[in-house]
Amino acid sequence: MTDITNKETAEQLRRYIESVETNEAEKKELTERIAEVYAEAKAVGFDVATIKQIIKIRKIDKEKLLEAEYLLETYLEALGGK
Repeated sequence: MTDITNKETAEQLRRYIESVETNEAEKKELTERIAEVYAEAKAVGFDVATIKQIIKIRKIDKEKLLEAEYLLETYLEALGGK
């Protein structure tokens, strides 16, 4: 365990804590801005759930996405759907 009674170590700890606090505040601001964008999209008639799904899909690696789509299609066909 680190000796936090050392002045230099205590200062380092303070910097870590303040950095996390700053990042948390920035994260809160970003979350609020994202919510505002979704609200704007909804106000003009877009479906927010669909937008969120598209964003999720766009984050997925293309190869993994193709594999997931293939599996989904295969399972649906096995169940007699589609």
